[in-house]
Amino acid sequence: MADGTVRIDGNSLRLAGGVQVRFIRTLRLPETGTHPLPPGLGEFPLRRVEDYPETVPAEWLARGGVMLPVYLREAMWLSFGGTSEPAALQVGVGKVCAVSGKPWSPRPARKPQNYVVLPRQPWLDGINSGKGTVRQFVAVPLGLGATVEGQVTGEEVWGGVQLQSFPLNDTALHAWREEQRRLAEAAEQRRRSAEAAGYGAAMPMAPGSAPQWGAPAPAPAGGAPRAAAAMGLGVGGSMRQEVYKDDRPLSDWATTAAGRVFVHLVTPPEWRRITGEAPPASPVDRAAYTRAGLPWFDYYDQDAADLDPTDTLGDVKPVGDWLGDDHTPWQPPSPQQVKPLGDAPGKPVVDGEW
Repeated sequence: MADGTVRIDGNSLRLAGGVQVRFIRTLRLPETGTHPLPPGLGEFPLRRVEDYPETVPAEWLARGGVMLPVYLREAMWLSFGGTSEPAALQVGVGKVCAVSGKPWSPRPARKPQNYVVLPRQPWLDGINSGKGTVRQFVAVPLGLGATVEGQVTGEEVWGGVQLQSFPLNDTALHAWREEQRRLAEAAEQRRRSAEAAGYGAAMPMAPGSAPQWGAPAPAPAGGAPRAAAAMGLGVGGSMRQEVYKDDRPLSDWATTAAGRVFVHLVTPPEWRRITGEAPPASPVDRAAYTRAGLPWFDYYDQDAADLDPTDTLGDVKPVGDWLGDDHTPWQPPSPQQVKPLGDAPGKPVVDGEW
């Protein structure tokens, strides 16, 4: 997608340059202590805003983008993939950078770094609020001051999630491709040497499965657009996750975004009213999940440097300070449950003014 478009592929967003982003439902962590990475419990469905002109608010149509349904105080994480070439991806929560805590910027920046580097960063579960840790993304309504946007800027205007991707510039991309070509040639030479020594040929890779292309359902008939219950992201519990420092010069990145998209967060009742579809079931009880012995995760990349947190995001308070204590039972996973991890497009999404 060299034209700067964003498309929905099933429940994935495809930004120009091959960047893929999925929004993953997960278990909400307690707001005290530091925890392993919680599991993925399925993807949030995505729909294009422009496909529901009769039922979405007018300001959503002006901003364009996509929408997804989320319950009050439900947690999510962002899964990244789809690209073999390096990309810089900005992630905003209410137009506050989830990595740097600074206001939304039209281009990559350093001091502090305001993007994650793909494909090295496999996911992002929350804001970069501590050394080697993040605070979990948790959905809350606008107007309480509980969102990251409200706490950092003093206002709650935007809500939602904002994404913007940048490829390498032409010079840096050519150099990277040449380096990959040299590495591939060296690997092929080693393989031939091994075959000549009698170690046998490499096993062929299994063919990949065809992608499943999703199409949004038609908008329900009748009804006029009205204001929807606006949602944004606050923070919940802390977990062990590194946000990796970019080891490239800032000048290697393009200064114009290859793709950007505004992601609106919709309450389940509003999702049903706007789309005519049933929202996903309510979040899984986390204690029941843990009692069943299902896995949690721990990810570590020994070759990557962790990005230092900023004071701005480190001072963000959890949503419980606004919504009250979390009374859902909590049962921590046993050490045996923590698993180590490591070492054809649909219609384009319309972008608007935001």
